[in-house]
Amino acid sequence: MANTAPKVAEEERHESPEAVNRKAEALVKQIKKCKHLIAFTGAGVSTSAGIPDFRGPEGAWTLRAQGRQHTKAVNTLQAIPTPTHMALVELQNQGILKYLVSQNCDGLHRRSGIRPDRISELHGNNNREYCKDCGKEYIRDFRAVASYDKSVHDHRTGRKCARCGGTLLDSIVNFGESLPAQALELARKHAEEADLCLVLGSSLTVSPANEIPGTVAYRQGAKLAICNLQSTPMDHLSDLRIYSKSDNLMIQVMNKLNLPIPPFILRRRLLVEMEMRGDEPHQLTVKGVDVDGTPVTFLRSVKLAYNRRVVRSEPFVINFRGGLAPGTELELELEFMGNHGEPNLNITYEYRGEGDGQILYLLEYNPVNGEWKANKQDNATTGDEVSNGVEKDEESLLVLTEGEWIPAIVKPSPAANGFPDIAA
Repeated sequence: MANTAPKVAEEERHESPEAVNRKAEALVKQIKKCKHLIAFTGAGVSTSAGIPDFRGPEGAWTLRAQGRQHTKAVNTLQAIPTPTHMALVELQNQGILKYLVSQNCDGLHRRSGIRPDRISELHGNNNREYCKDCGKEYIRDFRAVASYDKSVHDHRTGRKCARCGGTLLDSIVNFGESLPAQALELARKHAEEADLCLVLGSSLTVSPANEIPGTVAYRQGAKLAICNLQSTPMDHLSDLRIYSKSDNLMIQVMNKLNLPIPPFILRRRLLVEMEMRGDEPHQLTVKGVDVDGTPVTFLRSVKLAYNRRVVRSEPFVINFRGGLAPGTELELELEFMGNHGEPNLNITYEYRGEGDGQILYLLEYNPVNGEWKANKQDNATTGDEVSNGVEKDEESLLVLTEGEWIPAIVKPSPAANGFPDIAA
């Protein structure tokens, strides 16, 4: 598809604010009437984050056809989800948006807060890799894409599966390759159920992904709304056609629905677990997880506050030579990947002596003010503890502002004799 882009891109159309407002009102009426809304997104929803589209005047393929390269593109790892991304998150949290189908590989939908069971990333995700043998998925806070040195179809990332030792492959779908079967099946299922499909920022020229909105358009009684600056081959099938940037439309839509567009907060879920050997604790493991238990890599290192040793590779494991008395508090210093300038964060884990102690820490970082907020859930599982985007049974721990550090200490219980003994 890249070599089919013309050197001169199709002109982009921008309807007047008054026209966009009228069409936003019409779209809101459709949203209020519908029972199963799905959204279909393309590269246009990420352009305001600094990520170029493909076929626009400054699109990646357009510039390639002209023999030019982008000089101002933002690293996708550092990009902040746009108002469109965050509006879709709020619609999901309110139960209005039932499913999201995306052609984008930039990872912004998942980072913004779209749940893994509510999205089909038909063309993959730069931050997601999976095991060739057992299918286990991993989300990374780095670019988890193969080098393609030997072939564009060689998806090996060079890492191994922590569960079975199998080869890890990136999730990117290159031209000529089949779409992921499960993601495509779920997308088609929701398209068959949808009575309204909202297309945002897609030219709808790439198949078979573009069959999803087409399925809705051809079904009797279902509606198709398209928001894109350039024409699409499905414009004649649409019930509502808006020539606008997706942000401009979604801001109007959310305002008319009386729903706020939430600011982007980087949310991380950290599981701290004390494993037992016999009657004594032996091993402290620190790991990132997604809402569905998928491993997530977002830490560079973990350090026990009073110990010089820094654990710099996954799994982050601290071994104890002896036992810990119930009530002993271990303070851990977390170093993050830092794609959004996250400062280190100290959290406290209390060993309670009640079998395997597992605590889930819900971490929230605001990239605007540089603040971390941490909450915890006791007796946590790695499954789904979120309902409509609201975490439950939280106990507030601390707030850390960049530059203001909480003293890193370990507090032995009254029954403990000094500090616990850490294995080298």
